[in-house]
Amino acid sequence: MIEGKPVLRFERRLRHSPEKVWRVVTEPAEMKHWFPAEVTIDGRTLHFTFPDAAPVDANGGEGELLESDPPKVFAFRWANDVLRFEILPQDDGCLLVFTAVVTSKLSVGRDVPGWITCLDALVAHADGTEFTPPTEWLSRIEHYIAKFGLDEGTDAADGIHFARDLVWTPLDDVWSLLTEGTTATVPPRAAHPGITPGRITRAEAPHLLEYEWLQDGTPQGVVRWEFQHEHLQGTTATLFHKNAHGPEALAAWHVHMELFFAATQGDIRCPWPTAREEELTKRYASR
Repeated sequence: MIEGKPVLRFERRLRHSPEKVWRVVTEPAEMKHWFPAEVTIDGRTLHFTFPDAAPVDANGGEGELLESDPPKVFAFRWANDVLRFEILPQDDGCLLVFTAVVTSKLSVGRDVPGWITCLDALVAHADGTEFTPPTEWLSRIEHYIAKFGLDEGTDAADGIHFARDLVWTPLDDVWSLLTEGTTATVPPRAAHPGITPGRITRAEAPHLLEYEWLQDGTPQGVVRWEFQHEHLQGTTATLFHKNAHGPEALAAWHVHMELFFAATQGDIRCPWPTAREEELTKRYASR
């Protein structure tokens, strides 16, 4: 961590001179073969443009050149992230060390497989071989979400909290998925099977849905879904279950958020995975 921001570190060995790798890493005409956005450099200012096929607006924002020491170090800021490439000479070529200081911990689950793919494309381009990018992303993202504990909830004094990255899913699509066209009553996708929903208390499309939850017919608190989207950062969901506590509640919402995230990526999973819920209940209970 640097100033509270996650640092991702990757290494790639290349059978090429540092000078050649430097060109691949720093020249816009070479970067277009592996970097996720088209780059233009004007003095110390970098401009980024996403291709039409990207799931984001074409405007990739601006950055600042921070360090350029040919053929050793190239570093720049892209929006709020800092990317640094260090080229270390070796007998049979060189070692490329890439670090990314990223803005949001939640996005690490997609940042890691994304940069792995970019670096694989970089190596292939340097080698002069064809690179076929992966077409399946969900399982890769889920792997790193679990690896770094980005799917875990917290049991605080006021209740249970979860926060999840939804990649680039547009807010209107997220809202439509959650509510399925209705907020007259609590949509089924907004509550897990173990909760009894009451009346809706707030509905502010596409950002917020809140409803009472009941025990023996009496309101005990609220469940609140909130969604935010930031250009270049993506979409996030937060879930708050007021006055709920314990491993069972954590496990149920953990499963629910897993299913909801998968659904935002086009994978609707049924039925409810009871075995997964039991596994997570034991994990939370052992903390």
